[in-house]
Amino acid sequence: MSISPFWHCCSGDRKPALSADPANRVLLLEAGGPDSNPWIHIPVGYFKTMHDPELDWCYRTEADPNVADRRIDWPRGKVLGGSSSLNGLLYVRGQREDYDRWAALGNRGWRYADVLPYFRKSEDQEHGANEYHGVGGPLKVSDLRLRRPIAEHFIAAAKDIGIPFNEDYNGATQEGVAYFQQTAFKGFRWSTAKGFLKPARRRPNLIVETRAQTCRVLFEGKRAVGVEYLQDGQRRKARARVEVILAAGAIGSPQLLQNSGVGPTTVLAKAGVALRHALPGVGRNLQDHLQVRLVFKTRERTLNDEVNHPLRKALIGLQYALLRTGPLTLAASQVTIFTRSRPELARPDIQFHMQPLSADKPGKGAHRFSAFTSSVCQLRPHSRGSVEIRSNDPLQYPAIHANYLSDERDHRVVIDGIKVARRIAAAPSLAPHIISEFVPGAQYRSDDELLQAARQFSQSIYHPAGTCKMGSDSMAVVDDRLRVHGLSALRVVDASIMPELVSGNTNAPTIMIAEKAADMILEDRKQAPGTQEIRGSKEARAEVALAV
Repeated sequence: MSISPFWHCCSGDRKPALSADPANRVLLLEAGGPDSNPWIHIPVGYFKTMHDPELDWCYRTEADPNVADRRIDWPRGKVLGGSSSLNGLLYVRGQREDYDRWAALGNRGWRYADVLPYFRKSEDQEHGANEYHGVGGPLKVSDLRLRRPIAEHFIAAAKDIGIPFNEDYNGATQEGVAYFQQTAFKGFRWSTAKGFLKPARRRPNLIVETRAQTCRVLFEGKRAVGVEYLQDGQRRKARARVEVILAAGAIGSPQLLQNSGVGPTTVLAKAGVALRHALPGVGRNLQDHLQVRLVFKTRERTLNDEVNHPLRKALIGLQYALLRTGPLTLAASQVTIFTRSRPELARPDIQFHMQPLSADKPGKGAHRFSAFTSSVCQLRPHSRGSVEIRSNDPLQYPAIHANYLSDERDHRVVIDGIKVARRIAAAPSLAPHIISEFVPGAQYRSDDELLQAARQFSQSIYHPAGTCKMGSDSMAVVDDRLRVHGLSALRVVDASIMPELVSGNTNAPTIMIAEKAADMILEDRKQAPGTQEIRGSKEARAEVALAV
């Protein structure tokens, strides 16, 4: 979740965001604390920050019969910068067809041609500006500062089987194999808190409250007038003169709406929450990228050997301290592939994340043998899940039903994705360096067995989206200006508004959504300068209240 463009500084021809205008008073409520933990700023620090309850909400899905009754960890950032402070730093925009599809679903202004300027606006691209990339924006985007031989062999193997090398998968076309671009600068993570929020903190019209967990939206009739939040053990209220913006992510935003009496009537009744406004789509349409992780033992030494050797581990730390290079600058993966699970498809439908190391699951220690990981995910899953509150207690975690692989159309894609991974491993450039397939193992051969492997050896890539989807159909929650249907002065601005999941990692698209939303909010305010003002309250603190 990244909402930072609401308050960022402006420069050059950049349009001002909310707090750049001193006439706008903006209150930001962050449930977590400041981004002061040093591991946040070291790129590989996600191995330390994930699963740390001080920084991570530590969500888990409900037991899912479609993935061997497992509960899947869903880390989400609980700190300034949100998940951009503990994600894998991978900068991926998706495919132009994703956004054209959003527009075709009835969302005006969301075509690729409409959103590309916002991707460029936020970006400070290491290689300079061109038709697809921008410079001077708050978000640093750079190349990886780490190369390992096994990654080169993997790239060569992909080319062996006909996958072209792509210098820029965020450019004219996404398809191909490439080194990842990352949100980092000179060896440091570049979170939205660092890039967007930090320069704006000096503004007197921006108030940032940390460890302030929003509990519910306050209404007068059908109008949002503020929020109730918990801070220092006390329930407090913040009143908003113009509007309330929810940016709590694909789990938090539907939870807040439901706890405020906005959502499916059956869910609210079961939880004991009084109905304020019936919206059946709140919490529905949940989508996520499920990755099947293949691990291959190798003859070639990998990062496993470096991080498990005391002396080499010390040298890694020294290299980072002196040069800001080496394994501590590692993003979640080194190499990506966007390709087709079957050649007859019109565009890539699977993505690979290749890591020159291996572990039982993300955030855990590396295996004690040489190995690499080749994860493959379906880019546009058909399976849908839900987020539902369990009670009227806003502090109780909601039930997350991922429903992975519940749609049979997804079965063919994950089976074929594993087959593509094995074709790469068997290619001439890589096969001599591989000893064996460690996970899931060569014993899984038939389609039924490969589907079983997918159910047993899969993990989330942590891209939940869609639970407050944008649109005009009966299950839509917000319109194409991100205003909640049937209510006034209330918007949702985060990955939950995606009607369909983008074809890739979600951090960059979420930042784009926030950039575009900031402009829309300012435009709408100019058209309605007489917005109702709340008077006579000691708690009136801001024109815009941002609940993250």
